[in-house]
Amino acid sequence: MQTKKLGFGLMRLPLNDKTNAGDIDVEQVKQMVDRFLERGFTYFDTAWMYCGFQSENATKTALVDRHPRDSYTLATKLHAGYIDSLEDRDRIFNEQLKKTGVTYFDYYLIHGIEASMLPKYEKLDCFRWLLDKKAAGLVKHAGFSFHGSAQLLDEILTKHPEMEFVQLQINYLDWESEWVQSRRCYEVAVKHKKPVIVMEPVKGGTLAKVPKNAEKLFRDREPELSVPSWAIRFAASLDNVMMVLSGMSTLEQMEDNLSYMEDFRPLTEEEKKLTAQVADIINEKTAIPCTGCSYCTEGCPQKIAIPKYFSLYNEDMREDLEEKGWTANFTQYEILTGRFGKAKDCVECGQCESVCPQHLPIIEKLKEVSAHFDH
Repeated sequence: MQTKKLGFGLMRLPLNDKTNAGDIDVEQVKQMVDRFLERGFTYFDTAWMYCGFQSENATKTALVDRHPRDSYTLATKLHAGYIDSLEDRDRIFNEQLKKTGVTYFDYYLIHGIEASMLPKYEKLDCFRWLLDKKAAGLVKHAGFSFHGSAQLLDEILTKHPEMEFVQLQINYLDWESEWVQSRRCYEVAVKHKKPVIVMEPVKGGTLAKVPKNAEKLFRDREPELSVPSWAIRFAASLDNVMMVLSGMSTLEQMEDNLSYMEDFRPLTEEEKKLTAQVADIINEKTAIPCTGCSYCTEGCPQKIAIPKYFSLYNEDMREDLEEKGWTANFTQYEILTGRFGKAKDCVECGQCESVCPQHLPIIEKLKEVSAHFDH
């Protein structure tokens, strides 16, 4: 029987205390795990730092201790932020085996590769190390998750053809994004004949709550389907996608996902065009109409990554931040400012504005970005 394409992402689990990421509502997670397995779904995805470092422990309590090992597949990851030596790799891996209670992982990923992290993974020989774990029977399938450019992905897969799969951020809003490059990264994976696991299909909840006119387009087409179903079905409809992860936080969210993924029906060409229309509507709510040409960055004395910061800011301005509070873009901004000047570092020299083809008030917009991200 073909594996169902929906995976349970164990990163946004229900909490007893919403201010404490590690205070997981394990009893509700048990119900969700049971329902997931009952309906024929088997893929679970966790990681070392998820839910305040408690996701792997919750996985043991809710899944591993209560269900036969051959009834599910489990994935976890090694992140560069927590390793500084060769010994750290094994220390974390062995702790992950202990925390989850398994004797092997079905899927193991080098976590979140992007340009600034890759040198550490290479220096610590993580690709070969992962293959050694596979040879020892501790890992069934070796791969990596990725947050960089299509060009970098091509370079990695060319250098490391031994990697069996790649996990990519794919959703209909990021499909043509210059920043995320969902389509281009997907096409690179296809070129290298690597199956794709999709993360962030609903873009952290952004595509679960779209503008009213966009929602009407979906409702008019399929009144019975939820708004987030379009995002998950978009990703699952791609031929080379083997699994779509959804970070389900409630039993209700899970029931909704199971309802349309149990007997999955790919989007028609007309429905794909509809998601593109919705993406256009969302993009109309763009705070700064920057095209990402980067003319402004060449002569910036502070080396501020202006288009990149504008892109992150635009994404957050589409969010209901009062409800959500924090977004992944704060982390992305922090990563970028490790290599580039911060928005608040602008000295108002005006060089950027003199070369901007869009004639944007860049200096003023950088102040808005700084007020949002620089705390």
